[in-house]
Formats: sequence, structure tokens, C-alpha cells
Amino acid sequence: MRSTGGLLSHTPPPTPGITIGREAAREAARRELSKPAYHENDPGLLQRVLNRFWDWVGDLFDRASGATPGGTLGLLAIALFLLLVLAALWWRLGAPRRTATSASGTLFDTGTRSAADHRAAAAALAGEGRWSEAVQERMRAVVRSLEERTLLDPRPGRTADEAAAEAAVSLPSHATALRTAARTFDDVTYGAHPATPEMYATLTTLDEALSHTKPTGPTP
Repeated sequence: MRSTGGLLSHTPPPTPGITIGREAAREAARRELSKPAYHENDPGLLQRVLNRFWDWVGDLFDRASGATPGGTLGLLAIALFLLLVLAALWWRLGAPRRTATSASGTLFDTGTRSAADHRAAAAALAGEGRWSEAVQERMRAVVRSLEERTLLDPRPGRTADEAAAEAAVSLPSHATALRTAARTFDDVTYGAHPATPEMYATLTTLDEALSHTKPTGPTP
């Protein structure tokens, strides 16, 4: 301490420097950057997933274009060919509406109606041009008639395929027609194939033929 012109002059001691370790600094920065204010404009989870997916698709095409003869043009030709194949399968097989449960769906809806009831419903639907529903009702009439004649045991949950296979045992001469009828029912009901008047006529002919056919094989 010294006096200059009668005034005291005091110099404060230097402030010691603040030191912080690397890990502590990183943790402080992480806490700061994790605050919501820094992330208001970040993309959502779905957007991030989509961005990663499209990045992956882009990388896949880049690698494929380098490995495909003709480069990008060759890759586009292959993609177009695959699309044509898928379109052809869609047209041939119909919309893939079958699921693991519906593929084995039962033949009858809830409630029990006689074969005559199903025939009457089928005829009414056919008269309105509702061929898909008419085909379904006619197939139900076929199976219900076989149950009424004790050629099939009444069994809830039976499918059209199962009914055709069981009926073919006692009616072997109609085995092929029964299998075709069951396939038609499944295609119309579960395969999204629209029925036609010819399908309905075929089922009607089978129904009438079966009603006049005596069993020649073992019956249940």
C-alpha cells in the first residue's frame, strides 16, 4: 500500500482462474442442449423414421444401380418388370383380402335355416342380379340339403372345402363338382372375385343333381 497525493491506492489481488474438467464441461453442454428451447423445430419421431427409411432406400438404389448392368436404366427396367408382375398377380388372384382367420371361414352365418330357405334367398338375389350373394346362398343350400338327408352330420364351423370333401365320400360321382363349388364359394366370399350368372347356374345344376342322387359310398 502506498500513498499518492494523500490518497490510498489499493490494487485488488488477481482472481484465480476457474478450471473445469473435460467430462464436466461435456455434461454441462449436454444439459444445456437438452433444454426444450433448442428442440422446438426438431422433426417428430415419425418424420425421423421416414427420413431414415428414405435414406436407406436411396442408398439401396445407389448400390443396386452400380451393380446392375446398364446402371440406373437397368435398375428402372427391373423395377418396371416387377411392377408388371405384381399387377398381373393382382389381376389374376384379386385383392388379397384373405387373412389367416377368414381363409378358413365358416360356411354358414349365425342362425339355422333350411335348404329351402337358402334356395329361396338365392333365387331372390339372382333375380336382383346380386350374383355373389346368390352363389353363397346356393352353396349353403347344397350343404344344408346334404345335412337334412343325413349325408353330412350337422356341424357348426364347417367350411365349404370340408363339406365338399366329406360329401364326396358318399357321393363320389360328384366329387369334382363339389370341390369346384367349394372353390367358387371361397373365391367369391374371401377372394374378392365377383360371381357370374354362369357360376350361379353351375351351382344350381349341382344342387338339383344332388337332390336326385343316392349315395353310393359310406355315409356318416
